Amino acid sequence: MKNSKTQIAPLTERHAWQALAIHFERVRQLQLRTLFADDPQRGERMTAEAAGFYLDYSKNLITDETLKLLLQLAEESGLRARIDAMFGGEKINITEDRAVLHVALRAPKEASIVVDGENVVPRVHTVLDKMADFCDRVRSGQWRGHTGKRILNVVNIGIGGSDLGPVMAYEALKYYSDRAMTFRFVSNVDGTDFAEAVRDLDPARTLFIASSKTFTTLETMTNAHSARDWVLAGFDGDVKSVARHFVAVSTNAEAVAKFGIDTANMFGFWDWVGGRYSMDSAIGLSTMLAIGPANFRAMLTGFNRMDEHFRSAPFARNLPVLMGLLALWHNNFFGAQTVAVLPYEQYLKRFPAYLQQLTMESNGKHVSLDGNRVPCDTSPIYFGEPGTNGQHSFYQLIHQGTRIIPCDFIAFSKSLNPLGEHHDILLANMFAQGEALAVGKTREEVEAQGTPDWLVPHRVFEGNRPSNTLLADSLTPETFGSLVALYEHNVFTQGAIWNIGSFDQWGVELGKQLAQAIIGELASEEEPALAHDSSTNNLIRRYRKLKKGSL
Repeated sequence: MKNSKTQIAPLTERHAWQALAIHFERVRQLQLRTLFADDPQRGERMTAEAAGFYLDYSKNLITDETLKLLLQLAEESGLRARIDAMFGGEKINITEDRAVLHVALRAPKEASIVVDGENVVPRVHTVLDKMADFCDRVRSGQWRGHTGKRILNVVNIGIGGSDLGPVMAYEALKYYSDRAMTFRFVSNVDGTDFAEAVRDLDPARTLFIASSKTFTTLETMTNAHSARDWVLAGFDGDVKSVARHFVAVSTNAEAVAKFGIDTANMFGFWDWVGGRYSMDSAIGLSTMLAIGPANFRAMLTGFNRMDEHFRSAPFARNLPVLMGLLALWHNNFFGAQTVAVLPYEQYLKRFPAYLQQLTMESNGKHVSLDGNRVPCDTSPIYFGEPGTNGQHSFYQLIHQGTRIIPCDFIAFSKSLNPLGEHHDILLANMFAQGEALAVGKTREEVEAQGTPDWLVPHRVFEGNRPSNTLLADSLTPETFGSLVALYEHNVFTQGAIWNIGSFDQWGVELGKQLAQAIIGELASEEEPALAHDSSTNNLIRRYRKLKKGSL
């Protein structure tokens, strides 16, 4: 795989890229309003469907020629070989010499995915079965706390992918959760996060899930030790209580046992699972506890449906590939620096925050796989809020601001909580926003409404703002799994074309290393000798004085 990467021409030297650059100069002034008027079938033609999702991409700033050239770019970039290499267990995470196999986490039992000569699928299902057995015991009341009381509260302690995935999945699938149980999530090392999470909980009915692969992650273990102290305080310091109120998602059995957790209640995963891709591994234990093993497996089925579509569908009908190519087109040629993800589904309120890590930690890179600087922008900034809330805040910028902000609208035709006309109003708003962004409102149309001359410029909508619309029947565990996998592979597509490493995250390391040194300097009784830049030195000294009350 390493050798095949070097055979791909640098991005800006690829024939399709150069053709796209020429093509862009011809189409950059095209108007969506005109494109729809000239092609009455555009809205039906520029669509694709897979794994329960219908994608309308007709409101993007593209022509048929644009799409043809983008698909050619995918071929010239070796996307098909990269997809096959990932599914084949090759070590495409070259900086860490690891396979990238989140797809194995949702593969059916009969599948075979080989890493270093071993089919890893049976190991995956062994962990899933262990998780299911544990969750059944907790949910049924068979698993009891230290004093024999039933567990009713679950607190997930993690950070990054060990938190963002589980909390997003819990909120997304809350409709299917056991409402007799309370679920909380602690990630921030700010003590307020932990304090507020446990303020109204009974230690005798609370189970903590400590999620850290090495069981050494600073933020996670700081919170885990605070949780341990909280449990011990609730049981008069009885250390035996820890084993009944903690489980671990980790691979470090020695550290887990030292903490006081029975290693029989340790759930493992593998180095070929990246944190931001791990929500359907043992990291999803809190999700399984909330929705039950059957719904969790349905979610995995949805993931797998989209995986197989991505792996096998022709690029011209491949949802993740199409979305990835369109995002790259707007990012690299129109200079769009952001993407708004706008779910018209309240249960998906944490989905944009989850995508921030998935997209920007994966593709926030400036160096290609061959070690050279990437000759173009890589990941845009992702943000979003549920509709209709966002319409009353940042949509103003999307409609009438000076920047192009491509949008992904996401909705479901059936509400899980039907209430009068609510859902029709919700979906009407989403369809209206997509239309308004695309066609806008001209000066002539504003004037025809009798608008005073001085007010006309303020009420003109330029339109020509691109968007995708994703529509599915209802938010089930299966469609949810497909949605997450769709964006995972969208990210993969863009990273493959930019020829960057989407599966490492060295950018988070430097701050961690510096923090370790500064922690000691902040806590030192003696005035430390500081060797940082003058700003950091000054801030450390000021904090120390404030902490001592000597300022």
